[in-house]
Amino acid sequence: MRALISVSDKTGIIELAKELTDLGIEIISTGGTYKKLKEEGIQAIEISELTGFPECLDGRVKTLHPVVHAGLLAMRSKPEHMKQLEELKVETIDIVIVNLYPFKATILKEGVTREEAVENIDIGGPTMLRSAAKNYQDVTVIVDPTDYKTVLTQLKEKGEVSLDTKFYLMQKVFMHTSNYDTMIADYLKKQRKDTSLPETLTMTFEKVQDMRYGENPHQQAAFYREVGKKTGSIVDAVQLNGKELSFNNINDTNGALELLKEFTEPTVVACKHGNPCGVGSSEDILEAWHKAYDADKVSIFGGIVVLNRPVTTELAEEMKKIFLEVIVAPEYEPTALEILKSKKNVRVLQLADISVPQDENAYDLKKVNGGLIVQTIDSKLLIEEELKVVTKTAPTKEQMEDLRFAWKMVKFVKSNGIALAKNKQSIGIGPGQVNRVWAAKQSIEHAKELIGEDATKGAVMASDAFFPFDDCVEAAHAAGITAIIQPGGSVRDQDSIDKCNEYGIAMIFTGMRHFKH
Repeated sequence: MRALISVSDKTGIIELAKELTDLGIEIISTGGTYKKLKEEGIQAIEISELTGFPECLDGRVKTLHPVVHAGLLAMRSKPEHMKQLEELKVETIDIVIVNLYPFKATILKEGVTREEAVENIDIGGPTMLRSAAKNYQDVTVIVDPTDYKTVLTQLKEKGEVSLDTKFYLMQKVFMHTSNYDTMIADYLKKQRKDTSLPETLTMTFEKVQDMRYGENPHQQAAFYREVGKKTGSIVDAVQLNGKELSFNNINDTNGALELLKEFTEPTVVACKHGNPCGVGSSEDILEAWHKAYDADKVSIFGGIVVLNRPVTTELAEEMKKIFLEVIVAPEYEPTALEILKSKKNVRVLQLADISVPQDENAYDLKKVNGGLIVQTIDSKLLIEEELKVVTKTAPTKEQMEDLRFAWKMVKFVKSNGIALAKNKQSIGIGPGQVNRVWAAKQSIEHAKELIGEDATKGAVMASDAFFPFDDCVEAAHAAGITAIIQPGGSVRDQDSIDKCNEYGIAMIFTGMRHFKH
């Protein structure tokens, strides 16, 4: 038997090569791998000795040779193939151990040039892998060092690798080369500053962890990391305490983080089941916490809390009083961290770049039966020049601050969504209703139930999409709401404007909606 070894990642390769040699397997190698094997005293044939053709063009051409690929692709069960090999004086290659030029590591380096990236696009490696994998019945092909042990064990115990294992390794090769090519294509697309949605969509992600289950116990789940430089995402967070994050933890925390990124002043966001349940902003992070907590003391229990300032000892003491699933902050005072760690089940995460937004051209993906629907993320909040006061009454400075606050919130409330705010505090949220007036009434009822009968008096209302009728204005007036922000755009906008004028409510159109189905 003969094995061809050419690896960029040399993890475990010396140990493997020694074991293969001890089994009487002849080793062929290339470039840096050959040099490393010789340094370790392992007998190997250099690839140019096999092909009769020197490595050339700075190593760009080494294994791209018929002697290599005929040796890989010849089907041992076909006499005509074996006869041809004999006539051509080509010997079979039975094992291929190859991993590719470090393209990912190269493009993740600071200041990498396009020329350097392109030079790290492997050509010979993927070609060998694909040739070997296509002929999996006869050739064992290994692309991942974690598979070395399995192959060695079978060779030692049975003198061969099982067909099932070879088939598994074949599948792994094509997944690997597919991901490798996808990374290259994605890099080149970004280099061209091409933000269009492509005709065919391929993406590559790396597994972060397997999960116990998905949204429900009967569903399988795993967490994957998008390949490339990313900051400010939950993938980059360092977990300091608690159990592994669940599927729902990750989903809910991501939503909370995306809402938090809309704020620059000290802010606390509490989320439950993908919707905000309490949001507070203040000059002081402790006061922001009290606002978020007081907004809905019921729903925050077992919820997700994210904040854009360090957690102080005093704040940690307050957080400790209730059960929280996840806390994410950019920093923790040492004492604060010890306080939170005393509750072993709370997942405490540190995310240094918590305020860094996503790339505005990032994809938002939704799986449907048989396909995907893809869009760019909802990266905008509003366009200042398009803000339009449509009523006789204009909002005051204070109302305008609350309207902006509420608009940020409602952007992340499931549609149909309504958000109420007062003094930079969420006071009522109506998410996911099938009609808008139900969402409005729900937000008002929740505010009165959770905060107090007068909670909505002097508050403002935000709606993620236009009012199709004036019934939301009627509900707002009955609750004592004094200003409304909404996209506008309904054929019956004037009905709502007239009703606002009748009640002295200020209304602003944004010209931009934020559906979140």
